[in-house]
Amino acid sequence: MGSLRLTFCTALLAATALTTPAAHAADGEGVAVTPSSPAPGTDIALRVSGCAGSTGTAVSAAFVADVRLVGIDGTLVGETRVRTELKAGSYDVEVICGDTAHKTAVTVVEEPSPHTSPVAPVSAGGGGTAHLAAVDAREAGPGTAQAVTGLVLAGVAAGAVVLRRVRRSRGTD
Repeated sequence: MGSLRLTFCTALLAATALTTPAAHAADGEGVAVTPSSPAPGTDIALRVSGCAGSTGTAVSAAFVADVRLVGIDGTLVGETRVRTELKAGSYDVEVICGDTAHKTAVTVVEEPSPHTSPVAPVSAGGGGTAHLAAVDAREAGPGTAQAVTGLVLAGVAAGAVVLRRVRRSRGTD
């Protein structure tokens, strides 16, 4: 019974593997638009697979200009920008490469809402020290503990210099 189950599962897996690429090629026709739902004024990239030549052209009313596609091994790529005055909706894209023509659509969405201005300093740059820039330096100067520590360190350094000179003058250095 175990070998029958294994044979059935193997046959099902093989059938799925053989039929999936054909269904995928028929559905998408090898055209990918990134991002798939751009806003007006957005830069987009096109990727077309299954072309015989090394160049092609993509045309759409949604694009600022026709897209020149270039590539090798049947995969062509190109970039363009979506027109800024477009209304939200679906726009046809026709890709012509060699003797083949692919058709797809790009869905333009509403323009995103404008970003609001930050009301506090942005934590950018300086390794996270942006909050220190908001504090007045005269009010947040060194305290008593920092002053005492600095004086002690300066005294130790001065003592080391004096000891070194004494040793050098005796010739024991």
